[in-house]
Amino acid sequence: MIMTRSPLRISLGGGGTDLPSYYREHGGFVIAAAINRYVYITLHEAFGDKWILKYSRMEVVDRVEEANHPLMREALRLMSPGLPTLEITSLADIPSGSGLGSSGSFLTALLRGLHAVKKNFVPPIELAEQACHIEMDVLREPVGKQDPYIASFGGLASFEFLPSGQVEVQPLRVDAATLDSLEDNLTLFFTGFTRTASELLRDQDTRSKGGDQTIIDNLHFTKQLGYESKKALEGSDLRRFAELMNVHWERKRVRSGGMSNARIDAWYELARRNGALGGKLIGAGGGGFLMFYTEDKTRLRQVMRSAGLREVRVRFDFDGTTVVSQ
Repeated sequence: MIMTRSPLRISLGGGGTDLPSYYREHGGFVIAAAINRYVYITLHEAFGDKWILKYSRMEVVDRVEEANHPLMREALRLMSPGLPTLEITSLADIPSGSGLGSSGSFLTALLRGLHAVKKNFVPPIELAEQACHIEMDVLREPVGKQDPYIASFGGLASFEFLPSGQVEVQPLRVDAATLDSLEDNLTLFFTGFTRTASELLRDQDTRSKGGDQTIIDNLHFTKQLGYESKKALEGSDLRRFAELMNVHWERKRVRSGGMSNARIDAWYELARRNGALGGKLIGAGGGGFLMFYTEDKTRLRQVMRSAGLREVRVRFDFDGTTVVSQ
């Protein structure tokens, strides 16, 4: 049996500029961090000639083309020459639709496992590009490149998305003391809402392709915030980074009417009144996790828990997508 795992992620700046509808014209820039919450995939040869796929449902199919799960189906189609029939099971620490890049983590974990079955070496950049190809080119989902890339590489990194489609990856140069403080002072609270990012991202994608200057200007500003956030982190100025999170969130809220709602806005303001120096909603919007930077964790945690939000404590992951056992 082969087991792989791929980290989920938090976006630290520039999110939204990694969609091709924007970066093909203007170039994109994102900084992100992999966290120690994972998607796991197990694979072993099936006892028979049928494919067995287990996720929130179970499928038993004769041919991979018959599978209903789009990511599993297309990953298997891409990799199927030379594969035996397999039983594949997926598990995750956090439910999908939570804004932590689960589809990118799922795909990179699955593809890494399929490469292991075939005894292939696959570098992180190739793994990320295969996942991007499936979601963006084959399934035509309005998603960006950030999630598969940070899942594949792990750590804290910046990603420059060039108009050609090439991605330049650079680990953030953050000293150990700053890294510890960032890890200790970032808090994540689950809103209780899960949602698919596709609708909000499709709206951004359509408006960008249509030349909507409002959305393009918003993304220009967001990209600049990504550069400034990188500078703050590498300069050990975490309070400046927290301020930029607030600016990022305010710009993100006006990008789409579905980005926030009255309850999320109320929780955000509650956190700001109780020790949060900065914060934003992780992911495309509409639900998932609120992330805050605070130097008064005890006070913030007590208030947010009293408001009914569940905290999920995380550390950074520096392994990226990896084979756990083989």
